Order: sequence, then structure tokens, then C-alpha cells
Amino acid sequence: MTGFGSAALAADDVGGSLELRSVNSRHLKLNFRLPVGAEGTEELLREAISAGVRRGHVDVTLRLHPGAAGGTRLSVDESRLSQYLGAFRDIQAAHGIAGPIDLALLSRLDGVFVEQAEERSDRVAAEPLRAAAEEAVRELVEMRSREGQRLASELRERLAAIDTRLREVEQLAPKRLDAERERLRRSVEELTAGVDVDPDRLAREIAILADRWDVREEIVRARAHLEAFEDLLELPEDEPVGKRLGFLSQELLREINTIGSKANDATIARHVVEAKNELETLREQLENVE
Repeated sequence: MTGFGSAALAADDVGGSLELRSVNSRHLKLNFRLPVGAEGTEELLREAISAGVRRGHVDVTLRLHPGAAGGTRLSVDESRLSQYLGAFRDIQAAHGIAGPIDLALLSRLDGVFVEQAEERSDRVAAEPLRAAAEEAVRELVEMRSREGQRLASELRERLAAIDTRLREVEQLAPKRLDAERERLRRSVEELTAGVDVDPDRLAREIAILADRWDVREEIVRARAHLEAFEDLLELPEDEPVGKRLGFLSQELLREINTIGSKANDATIARHVVEAKNELETLREQLENVE
């Protein structure tokens, strides 16, 4: 299921950010993008993320930069300062120039005072990093939860559409069955014209053939799968149901296919095709369900 979560990171002399981006996947796959020197944080991040996310392809991006203690510092180039002092004293001795060599003079000399960037550190303590990971996971899960609610609504629409098709088949099936019984009876009578046939035996054979076209059991089982589907959608959000919904969709497809094979009727076959189309859309959406 798609989602995004982020958190700021601040600890000692290191700051940064952590981002999580997830897309659909049957299993949990973590892809890490870590700065050089921070490879050792992968195991901690994997543990924290896996505790809150069960499915999805998640890109984990960690960015680090110097924190409040970072920046620049001023230092003295001792070698250069010594050269300046030596030159001043040589001038004084050679030319008889008196006067102090004071701080005001030295501060105006080029290259004596040097700004140096603080050394960057990519080491971050475990607890601040874990806290950032947990915050990013919470944001990711909340976003996925909102998407999950929309997805559940769409799944229910597909289930309702399939149920409508089953009701249509349920209404048409008895009429089609009566028509098939009558057609069989006429065909047998035509084939056995002038031949004595046991009426009871004929009735039993027609009943056996007609039973092969009866789809009432398949409809009952298909409805039971739809009800089980609804029950799973009502479970708490933290309850993983994706695999169970996938199994139910397979069983539902099996029943619908059986109805189609036994239909022997163009109108029923059309409803079966529409039901399978709705079911295929539903199964594609199940890829997003945890």
C-alpha cells in the first residue's frame, strides 16, 4: 500500500531527516539509502520499521548533516604568525624602528586568523534514530490507514456488484432448469417414439441430467465467501487480512467458474462474465491490502 512518512533527527552534533516511502508489495521489502559512514544504522532502522509495517516495498532514506555544534571555528596559523613576528623584529633591528607589536597590528595581517569548518560526523546515537524511525512509521501507517479506508469502500462496491450478478443468476436458474427438463423430455420422447419406456426411469434420468445443471449449491457457497469477505473487512486495522482475502477471492472465482460451466444459458453466461470482471478488479486491488 502506498504511503509516506518522515521525521526530523537531532542529536548532539548530528542532525538530519528520515523518510519512508512505500508502494505495493505482497511482502515487506526494505530498500535503504544511507549516507557514507552511516551503514551501521541499517539494522536498527530495519528493526524499528518492521515492527510497524508488515507489507510493502519501502524506500528508507536517511540524510545527515552537522547539527547545532557544527559550523566553523576560528584558529591561528602559528607558522604564519611566527614569520610575521620575525619579519617585524628584523625590520626594527635593521632600521632602528621602535614601537610595540600589538594585537591590533596582528589582527590586520592577512592569513593569521583562519576559519575552519567543523569536522562532520555521520555517527548518530541509537535512541534518537529509533525515535525518528518510530515517528516516521506512525506517519506512514496513518497515511496507509486513510488509503485503506478508501480501498475498503471500493472493495465493498465490487462485492456488491458480484452479489447483484449472483442474484440475477439465482432468479434465472430455476426457469432455465425447467426449460431444460422439458427440452430433454421432448427429445427423449422423439427418440423413443413407438418404443415403450418406463416413465419412472425416464423421470429419474432427466432428474440426474438436470441436477448437473443446478447451480444453487454454487450460489450458496459463493454468497458464503462474500459474507466472509465482509467479515474480514470489518476486522481492526492492525489485523493483517490480505492473504486471507486473496484465498477467498480464489474460492469465489472457482464457484463463479463452475456456475458458468453449468449455465448452458446465454443470459446467465453474461452475468457470469460480468461477475468475473468485477472479481478480477477486486483481486487487483487486494495487492494493496496488508
